Amino acid sequence: MALTTAGSTETAGFHPAGRPYRFVVLFFASLLTYGSYFAYDSVGAIPDQLMRAWGVDQAAIGALYSLYSLAAIVTLLFGGMVIDRFGTRKSSLGFSVVVTLGACVVAFAPNIQAAYLGRFLFGAGSESLITAQNTILARWFKGKELALAFGVTLAISRIGTLFSFNTEALIASRYGPSMALWAAALFCGLSLLSNVIYNALDRKGEQALGLGDGSARDRIVLADIQRFPVSYWYITFLCLTFYSAIFPFIALSTDFFAQKWGLPNASGEGLGFFQAVFFNFLHMFSTAPGTSSIVIFASMVFAPFAGNVVDRVGKRTSLMILGSLLMIPAYLMLALTTLPPAIPMIVLGAAFVIVPAALWPSVPLIVDKDRVGTAYGLLTMIQNIGLMVFPWLNGRLRVATESYTASMLMFASLGLVGLGLALALRRADRREGALLESRT
Repeated sequence: MALTTAGSTETAGFHPAGRPYRFVVLFFASLLTYGSYFAYDSVGAIPDQLMRAWGVDQAAIGALYSLYSLAAIVTLLFGGMVIDRFGTRKSSLGFSVVVTLGACVVAFAPNIQAAYLGRFLFGAGSESLITAQNTILARWFKGKELALAFGVTLAISRIGTLFSFNTEALIASRYGPSMALWAAALFCGLSLLSNVIYNALDRKGEQALGLGDGSARDRIVLADIQRFPVSYWYITFLCLTFYSAIFPFIALSTDFFAQKWGLPNASGEGLGFFQAVFFNFLHMFSTAPGTSSIVIFASMVFAPFAGNVVDRVGKRTSLMILGSLLMIPAYLMLALTTLPPAIPMIVLGAAFVIVPAALWPSVPLIVDKDRVGTAYGLLTMIQNIGLMVFPWLNGRLRVATESYTASMLMFASLGLVGLGLALALRRADRREGALLESRT
Protein backbone atom coordinates (compact mmCIF):
# COMPACT_ATOMS: atom_id res chain seq x y z
CA MET A 1 0.00 0.00 0.00
CA ALA A 2 1.49 3.33 -1.02
CA LEU A 3 0.88 5.78 1.80
CA THR A 4 0.59 8.89 -0.35
CA THR A 5 -1.96 11.58 -0.91
CA ALA A 6 -3.37 12.10 -4.38
CA GLY A 7 -0.71 13.25 -6.77
CA SER A 8 2.05 13.48 -4.19
CA THR A 9 4.99 11.47 -3.00
CA GLU A 10 5.94 10.60 0.58
CA THR A 11 5.53 13.53 2.93
CA ALA A 12 8.45 14.57 5.10
CA GLY A 13 8.09 15.04 8.84
CA PHE A 14 5.71 13.37 11.25
CA HIS A 15 2.80 13.10 8.85
CA PRO A 16 1.00 9.75 8.36
CA ALA A 17 2.30 9.68 4.77
CA GLY A 18 5.91 9.92 5.96
CA ARG A 19 8.30 7.15 6.90
CA PRO A 20 8.86 8.33 10.52
CA TYR A 21 5.15 8.08 11.27
CA ARG A 22 4.98 4.65 9.64
CA PHE A 23 7.80 3.36 11.81
CA VAL A 24 6.22 4.74 14.99
CA VAL A 25 3.13 2.74 14.03
CA LEU A 26 5.44 -0.25 13.52
CA PHE A 27 6.94 0.15 17.01
CA PHE A 28 3.60 0.14 18.81
CA ALA A 29 2.18 -2.56 16.54
CA SER A 30 5.21 -4.70 17.42
CA LEU A 31 4.52 -4.22 21.14
CA LEU A 32 1.01 -5.64 20.73
CA THR A 33 2.39 -9.16 21.13
CA TYR A 34 5.36 -8.54 23.44
CA GLY A 35 3.32 -9.54 26.49
CA SER A 36 1.75 -12.60 24.89
CA TYR A 37 5.16 -13.89 23.75
CA PHE A 38 6.47 -13.44 27.31
CA ALA A 39 3.43 -15.19 28.78
CA TYR A 40 3.35 -18.00 26.20
CA ASP A 41 6.66 -19.45 27.37
CA SER A 42 6.39 -18.44 31.02
CA VAL A 43 5.09 -21.92 31.90
CA GLY A 44 7.89 -23.56 29.88
CA ALA A 45 10.55 -21.46 31.60
CA ILE A 46 9.64 -22.74 35.09
CA PRO A 47 8.32 -26.30 34.54
CA ASP A 48 9.86 -27.82 37.68
CA GLN A 49 8.39 -25.16 39.98
CA LEU A 50 4.94 -25.45 38.39
CA MET A 51 5.00 -29.26 38.50
CA ARG A 52 5.71 -29.10 42.23
CA ALA A 53 3.16 -26.36 42.90
CA TRP A 54 0.35 -28.10 41.01
CA GLY A 55 1.41 -31.72 41.58
CA VAL A 56 1.64 -32.63 37.88
CA ASP A 57 4.17 -34.12 35.42
CA GLN A 58 5.78 -32.98 32.15
CA ALA A 59 2.77 -34.12 30.12
CA ALA A 60 0.56 -31.63 32.00
CA ILE A 61 2.95 -28.78 31.19
CA GLY A 62 2.84 -29.86 27.54
CA ALA A 63 -0.97 -29.87 27.77
CA LEU A 64 -0.89 -26.17 28.73
CA TYR A 65 0.62 -25.50 25.29
CA SER A 66 -1.81 -27.89 23.59
CA LEU A 67 -4.83 -26.16 25.14
CA TYR A 68 -3.50 -22.81 23.96
CA SER A 69 -3.36 -24.16 20.42
CA LEU A 70 -6.75 -25.86 20.69
CA ALA A 71 -8.27 -22.46 21.52
CA ALA A 72 -6.45 -20.95 18.56
CA ILE A 73 -7.79 -23.62 16.21
CA VAL A 74 -11.33 -22.99 17.41
CA THR A 75 -11.13 -19.20 17.07
CA LEU A 76 -8.51 -18.27 14.46
CA LEU A 77 -10.40 -18.51 11.20
CA PHE A 78 -13.29 -16.65 12.78
CA GLY A 79 -10.81 -14.13 14.19
CA GLY A 80 -9.28 -13.53 10.75
CA MET A 81 -12.72 -12.96 9.27
CA VAL A 82 -13.53 -10.53 12.12
CA ILE A 83 -10.37 -8.57 11.25
CA ASP A 84 -11.32 -8.38 7.58
CA ARG A 85 -14.89 -7.43 8.42
CA PHE A 86 -14.39 -4.90 11.24
CA GLY A 87 -10.82 -3.66 10.73
CA THR A 88 -7.63 -3.97 12.73
CA ARG A 89 -8.35 -1.40 15.44
CA LYS A 90 -11.49 -2.82 16.99
CA SER A 91 -10.49 -6.45 16.51
CA SER A 92 -6.93 -6.12 17.86
CA LEU A 93 -8.11 -4.23 20.94
CA GLY A 94 -10.67 -6.91 21.73
CA PHE A 95 -8.08 -9.67 21.27
CA SER A 96 -5.67 -7.82 23.61
CA VAL A 97 -8.30 -7.72 26.35
CA VAL A 98 -8.86 -11.50 26.06
CA VAL A 99 -5.08 -12.13 26.16
CA THR A 100 -4.67 -10.11 29.35
CA LEU A 101 -7.66 -11.79 30.99
CA GLY A 102 -6.33 -15.27 30.17
CA ALA A 103 -2.85 -14.44 31.52
CA CYS A 104 -4.43 -13.19 34.77
CA VAL A 105 -6.44 -16.42 35.16
CA VAL A 106 -3.25 -18.49 34.75
CA ALA A 107 -1.42 -16.34 37.31
CA PHE A 108 -4.30 -16.69 39.80
CA ALA A 109 -4.72 -20.45 39.20
CA PRO A 110 -4.45 -22.54 42.40
CA ASN A 111 -4.36 -25.79 40.42
CA ILE A 112 -3.75 -27.18 36.94
CA GLN A 113 -7.47 -27.19 36.03
CA ALA A 114 -7.73 -23.42 36.52
CA ALA A 115 -4.48 -22.96 34.57
CA TYR A 116 -5.99 -24.95 31.70
CA LEU A 117 -8.94 -22.53 31.59
CA GLY A 118 -6.62 -19.53 31.58
CA ARG A 119 -4.44 -20.94 28.81
CA PHE A 120 -7.52 -21.62 26.70
CA LEU A 121 -8.63 -17.98 27.07
CA PHE A 122 -5.08 -16.80 26.47
CA GLY A 123 -4.79 -18.86 23.27
CA ALA A 124 -8.18 -17.68 22.02
CA GLY A 125 -6.96 -14.08 22.08
CA SER A 126 -3.23 -14.40 21.46
CA GLU A 127 -3.11 -16.08 18.06
CA SER A 128 -5.91 -13.88 16.71
CA LEU A 129 -3.95 -10.87 17.98
CA ILE A 130 -0.92 -12.08 16.01
CA THR A 131 -3.15 -12.38 12.93
CA ALA A 132 -4.35 -8.81 13.48
CA GLN A 133 -0.74 -7.68 13.87
CA ASN A 134 0.22 -9.32 10.57
CA THR A 135 -2.72 -7.61 8.87
CA ILE A 136 -1.63 -4.26 10.30
CA LEU A 137 1.83 -4.71 8.78
CA ALA A 138 0.40 -5.69 5.41
CA ARG A 139 -1.84 -2.61 5.49
CA TRP A 140 0.90 -0.11 6.34
CA PHE A 141 3.95 -1.62 4.60
CA LYS A 142 2.90 -3.54 1.48
CA GLY A 143 4.94 -2.22 -1.42
CA LYS A 144 7.46 -0.64 0.94
CA GLU A 145 9.49 -2.30 3.75
CA LEU A 146 7.15 -5.26 4.33
CA ALA A 147 9.68 -7.99 5.16
CA LEU A 148 11.71 -5.54 7.27
CA ALA A 149 8.53 -4.65 9.17
CA PHE A 150 7.85 -8.32 9.87
CA GLY A 151 11.45 -8.75 11.00
CA VAL A 152 11.25 -5.80 13.40
CA THR A 153 7.95 -7.09 14.79
CA LEU A 154 9.36 -10.56 15.34
CA ALA A 155 12.44 -9.11 17.02
CA ILE A 156 10.48 -6.97 19.48
CA SER A 157 7.95 -9.69 20.20
CA ARG A 158 10.65 -12.27 20.80
CA ILE A 159 12.39 -10.04 23.28
CA GLY A 160 9.39 -11.08 25.36
CA THR A 161 10.28 -14.75 24.95
CA LEU A 162 13.96 -14.06 25.63
CA PHE A 163 13.17 -12.24 28.86
CA SER A 164 10.71 -14.96 29.84
CA PHE A 165 13.35 -17.67 29.64
CA ASN A 166 16.01 -15.58 31.37
CA THR A 167 13.96 -13.99 34.16
CA GLU A 168 11.00 -16.21 35.01
CA ALA A 169 13.09 -18.92 36.70
CA LEU A 170 14.83 -16.22 38.72
CA ILE A 171 11.51 -14.65 39.76
CA ALA A 172 10.08 -18.06 40.64
CA SER A 173 13.11 -19.06 42.72
CA ARG A 174 13.01 -15.83 44.74
CA TYR A 175 9.32 -14.97 44.94
CA GLY A 176 7.49 -18.16 43.94
CA PRO A 177 6.02 -19.43 40.64
CA SER A 178 2.77 -17.48 41.12
CA MET A 179 4.67 -14.18 41.08
CA ALA A 180 6.46 -15.24 37.89
CA LEU A 181 3.09 -15.82 36.22
CA TRP A 182 1.82 -12.44 37.46
CA ALA A 183 4.85 -10.82 35.82
CA ALA A 184 3.65 -12.36 32.54
CA ALA A 185 0.15 -10.95 33.10
CA LEU A 186 1.64 -7.51 33.78
CA PHE A 187 3.44 -7.50 30.44
CA CYS A 188 0.20 -8.49 28.69
CA GLY A 189 -1.39 -5.43 30.30
CA LEU A 190 1.41 -3.22 28.96
CA SER A 191 0.84 -4.64 25.47
CA LEU A 192 -2.84 -3.76 25.85
CA LEU A 193 -1.78 -0.17 26.58
CA SER A 194 0.37 -0.20 23.42
CA ASN A 195 -2.69 -1.30 21.48
CA VAL A 196 -4.58 1.78 22.68
CA ILE A 197 -1.74 3.96 21.36
CA TYR A 198 -1.68 2.08 18.04
CA ASN A 199 -5.43 2.68 17.70
CA ALA A 200 -4.91 6.43 18.05
CA LEU A 201 -2.08 6.45 15.48
CA ASP A 202 -4.00 4.33 13.01
CA ARG A 203 -7.13 6.48 13.33
CA LYS A 204 -5.06 9.58 12.52
CA GLY A 205 -3.58 7.80 9.49
CA GLU A 206 -7.05 6.84 8.30
CA GLN A 207 -8.27 10.43 8.54
CA ALA A 208 -5.17 11.96 6.91
CA LEU A 209 -4.73 9.46 4.08
CA GLY A 210 -8.23 8.14 3.47
CA LEU A 211 -7.09 4.59 4.22
CA GLY A 212 -10.36 3.27 5.53
CA ASP A 213 -10.30 1.23 8.72
CA GLY A 214 -8.81 -1.88 7.14
CA SER A 215 -12.16 -3.67 6.85
CA ALA A 216 -13.43 -5.24 3.66
CA ARG A 217 -16.13 -3.53 1.67
CA ASP A 218 -18.08 -6.73 1.12
CA ARG A 219 -19.01 -9.70 3.24
CA ILE A 220 -16.32 -12.27 4.03
CA VAL A 221 -17.40 -15.83 3.24
CA LEU A 222 -15.64 -19.18 3.54
CA ALA A 223 -15.88 -19.64 -0.24
CA ASP A 224 -13.18 -16.96 -0.58
CA ILE A 225 -10.68 -19.56 0.62
CA GLN A 226 -11.16 -21.53 -2.59
CA ARG A 227 -9.55 -18.67 -4.52
CA PHE A 228 -6.25 -18.83 -2.61
CA PRO A 229 -3.43 -20.02 -4.93
CA VAL A 230 -1.64 -23.35 -4.58
CA SER A 231 1.48 -21.58 -3.29
CA TYR A 232 -0.55 -20.29 -0.32
CA TRP A 233 -1.32 -23.86 0.74
CA TYR A 234 2.32 -24.95 0.53
CA ILE A 235 3.27 -21.94 2.68
CA THR A 236 0.53 -22.86 5.15
CA PHE A 237 1.61 -26.47 5.61
CA LEU A 238 5.28 -25.52 5.68
CA CYS A 239 4.35 -23.14 8.49
CA LEU A 240 2.66 -26.04 10.30
CA THR A 241 5.68 -28.36 10.11
CA PHE A 242 8.25 -25.66 10.83
CA TYR A 243 6.64 -24.22 13.94
CA SER A 244 5.60 -27.69 15.15
CA ALA A 245 9.30 -28.51 15.25
CA ILE A 246 10.29 -25.27 17.01
CA PHE A 247 7.79 -24.18 19.66
CA PRO A 248 6.93 -27.61 21.15
CA PHE A 249 10.66 -28.27 21.44
CA ILE A 250 11.30 -24.94 23.17
CA ALA A 251 8.35 -25.58 25.51
CA LEU A 252 10.07 -28.52 27.22
CA SER A 253 13.70 -27.85 26.25
CA THR A 254 14.54 -26.37 29.66
CA ASP A 255 13.85 -29.75 31.26
CA PHE A 256 15.72 -31.49 28.41
CA PHE A 257 18.90 -29.45 28.90
CA ALA A 258 18.74 -29.87 32.67
CA GLN A 259 18.40 -33.65 32.39
CA LYS A 260 20.79 -34.51 29.55
CA TRP A 261 23.51 -31.92 30.19
CA GLY A 262 22.89 -31.11 33.85
CA LEU A 263 22.45 -27.38 33.22
CA PRO A 264 20.99 -25.39 36.16
CA ASN A 265 17.66 -23.56 35.95
CA ALA A 266 19.05 -20.27 37.27
CA SER A 267 22.36 -18.65 38.09
CA GLY A 268 23.56 -15.54 39.83
CA GLU A 269 22.86 -16.76 43.35
CA GLY A 270 23.84 -14.22 45.99
CA LEU A 271 23.35 -11.26 43.64
CA GLY A 272 20.58 -8.70 43.74
CA PHE A 273 17.60 -9.39 41.50
CA PHE A 274 18.52 -7.06 38.61
CA GLN A 275 22.19 -8.01 38.92
CA ALA A 276 21.16 -11.64 38.63
CA VAL A 277 19.03 -10.90 35.55
CA PHE A 278 22.03 -9.22 33.89
CA PHE A 279 24.28 -12.10 35.00
CA ASN A 280 21.87 -14.62 33.42
CA PHE A 281 22.01 -12.82 30.07
CA LEU A 282 25.81 -12.71 30.14
CA HIS A 283 25.94 -16.42 30.99
CA MET A 284 23.08 -17.51 28.74
CA PHE A 285 24.83 -20.69 27.57
CA SER A 286 25.39 -21.92 31.14
CA THR A 287 21.75 -22.33 32.21
CA ALA A 288 18.95 -24.52 30.89
CA PRO A 289 16.46 -21.64 30.28
CA GLY A 290 19.24 -19.53 28.75
CA THR A 291 20.20 -22.30 26.34
CA SER A 292 16.53 -22.66 25.42
CA SER A 293 16.43 -18.97 24.55
CA ILE A 294 19.38 -19.09 22.11
CA VAL A 295 16.96 -19.72 19.23
CA ILE A 296 14.83 -16.76 20.28
CA PHE A 297 17.89 -14.55 20.82
CA ALA A 298 19.13 -15.28 17.30
CA SER A 299 15.74 -14.41 15.87
CA MET A 300 15.48 -11.24 17.95
CA VAL A 301 18.88 -9.94 16.81
CA PHE A 302 18.90 -10.99 13.17
CA ALA A 303 15.23 -10.99 12.08
CA PRO A 304 15.23 -7.30 11.02
CA PHE A 305 18.39 -7.82 8.96
CA ALA A 306 16.93 -10.93 7.34
CA GLY A 307 13.75 -9.02 6.56
CA ASN A 308 15.74 -6.24 4.94
CA VAL A 309 17.56 -8.81 2.79
CA VAL A 310 14.25 -10.32 1.68
CA ASP A 311 12.94 -6.86 0.73
CA ARG A 312 16.05 -6.24 -1.36
CA VAL A 313 16.66 -9.60 -3.06
CA GLY A 314 13.45 -11.65 -2.77
CA LYS A 315 14.42 -15.36 -2.97
CA ARG A 316 11.70 -16.28 -0.48
CA THR A 317 11.26 -19.91 -1.53
CA SER A 318 15.03 -20.45 -1.63
CA LEU A 319 15.35 -19.15 1.92
CA MET A 320 12.52 -21.42 3.12
CA ILE A 321 14.34 -24.38 1.59
CA LEU A 322 17.58 -23.44 3.35
CA GLY A 323 15.93 -22.88 6.73
CA SER A 324 14.04 -26.18 6.58
CA LEU A 325 17.24 -28.00 5.67
CA LEU A 326 19.12 -26.59 8.68
CA MET A 327 16.60 -28.01 11.13
CA ILE A 328 17.43 -31.62 10.30
CA PRO A 329 21.11 -31.75 11.46
CA ALA A 330 20.30 -29.52 14.45
CA TYR A 331 17.83 -32.00 15.90
CA LEU A 332 19.96 -35.00 14.99
CA MET A 333 22.86 -33.47 16.95
CA LEU A 334 20.57 -32.93 19.95
CA ALA A 335 19.25 -36.49 19.71
CA LEU A 336 22.37 -38.52 18.99
CA THR A 337 25.38 -36.59 20.30
CA THR A 338 26.64 -35.02 23.51
CA LEU A 339 28.03 -31.95 21.80
CA PRO A 340 27.49 -28.75 23.81
CA PRO A 341 23.83 -27.94 23.17
CA ALA A 342 24.67 -24.36 22.21
CA ILE A 343 26.05 -25.64 18.86
CA PRO A 344 22.84 -27.22 17.50
CA MET A 345 20.81 -24.43 19.09
CA ILE A 346 22.76 -21.85 17.06
CA VAL A 347 22.03 -23.85 13.88
CA LEU A 348 18.37 -24.02 14.87
CA GLY A 349 18.46 -20.28 15.56
CA ALA A 350 19.67 -19.66 12.01
CA ALA A 351 16.68 -21.62 10.68
CA PHE A 352 14.39 -19.61 12.94
CA VAL A 353 15.74 -16.39 11.44
CA ILE A 354 15.57 -17.44 7.80
CA VAL A 355 12.19 -19.16 7.46
CA PRO A 356 9.92 -16.62 9.22
CA ALA A 357 11.64 -13.71 7.42
CA ALA A 358 10.63 -15.26 4.10
CA LEU A 359 7.35 -16.97 5.04
CA TRP A 360 5.16 -14.35 6.74
CA PRO A 361 5.65 -11.48 4.24
CA SER A 362 4.84 -13.86 1.37
CA VAL A 363 1.11 -14.05 2.13
CA PRO A 364 0.13 -10.45 1.17
CA LEU A 365 1.96 -10.92 -2.13
CA ILE A 366 -0.26 -13.79 -3.28
CA VAL A 367 -3.63 -13.06 -1.58
CA ASP A 368 -6.11 -10.26 -2.32
CA LYS A 369 -5.67 -7.36 0.11
CA ASP A 370 -9.28 -7.62 1.37
CA ARG A 371 -8.68 -11.24 2.35
CA VAL A 372 -5.29 -10.96 4.08
CA GLY A 373 -6.82 -11.27 7.57
CA THR A 374 -8.71 -14.40 6.55
CA ALA A 375 -5.58 -15.83 4.91
CA TYR A 376 -3.45 -15.23 8.01
CA GLY A 377 -6.21 -16.53 10.27
CA LEU A 378 -6.52 -19.78 8.31
CA LEU A 379 -2.75 -20.20 8.08
CA THR A 380 -2.31 -19.68 11.81
CA MET A 381 -5.26 -21.95 12.61
CA ILE A 382 -3.67 -24.80 10.65
CA GLN A 383 -0.30 -23.98 12.23
CA ASN A 384 -1.88 -24.39 15.64
CA ILE A 385 -3.13 -27.87 14.83
CA GLY A 386 0.54 -28.85 14.96
CA LEU A 387 1.15 -26.70 18.02
CA MET A 388 -1.69 -28.54 19.77
CA VAL A 389 -0.59 -32.06 18.84
CA PHE A 390 3.20 -31.92 19.12
CA PRO A 391 3.61 -30.49 22.66
CA TRP A 392 1.36 -33.31 23.83
CA LEU A 393 3.37 -35.87 21.82
CA ASN A 394 6.61 -34.40 23.15
CA GLY A 395 5.39 -34.78 26.73
CA ARG A 396 4.04 -38.28 26.17
CA LEU A 397 7.24 -39.47 24.50
CA ARG A 398 9.26 -38.06 27.40
CA VAL A 399 7.14 -39.92 29.95
CA ALA A 400 7.07 -43.16 27.93
CA THR A 401 10.79 -43.32 27.07
CA GLU A 402 12.22 -41.40 30.06
CA SER A 403 14.36 -39.40 27.63
CA TYR A 404 13.98 -36.83 24.89
CA THR A 405 15.77 -38.76 22.12
CA ALA A 406 12.53 -39.89 20.46
CA SER A 407 11.22 -36.32 20.55
CA MET A 408 14.34 -34.96 18.85
CA LEU A 409 14.01 -37.57 16.09
CA MET A 410 10.36 -36.58 15.68
CA PHE A 411 11.36 -32.94 15.24
CA ALA A 412 14.08 -33.88 12.73
CA SER A 413 11.42 -35.75 10.72
CA LEU A 414 9.26 -32.61 10.70
CA GLY A 415 12.23 -30.72 9.26
CA LEU A 416 12.45 -33.30 6.47
CA VAL A 417 8.75 -32.93 5.65
CA GLY A 418 9.14 -29.15 5.69
CA LEU A 419 12.03 -29.40 3.23
CA GLY A 420 9.79 -31.33 0.84
CA LEU A 421 7.06 -28.71 1.14
CA ALA A 422 9.52 -25.88 0.51
CA LEU A 423 10.75 -27.59 -2.66
CA ALA A 424 7.13 -28.05 -3.80
CA LEU A 425 6.49 -24.37 -3.04
CA ARG A 426 9.33 -23.34 -5.35
CA ARG A 427 7.83 -25.37 -8.20
CA ALA A 428 4.35 -23.89 -7.59
CA ASP A 429 5.76 -20.36 -7.43
CA ARG A 430 7.46 -20.81 -10.79
CA ARG A 431 4.14 -21.90 -12.32
CA GLU A 432 2.46 -18.79 -10.82
CA GLY A 433 5.05 -16.34 -12.18
CA ALA A 434 7.87 -16.60 -9.62
CA LEU A 435 6.40 -13.76 -7.56
CA LEU A 436 7.90 -15.04 -4.31
CA GLU A 437 11.40 -15.29 -5.74
CA SER A 438 11.31 -11.80 -7.20
CA ARG A 439 12.03 -8.47 -5.52
CA THR A 440 8.49 -7.37 -4.69
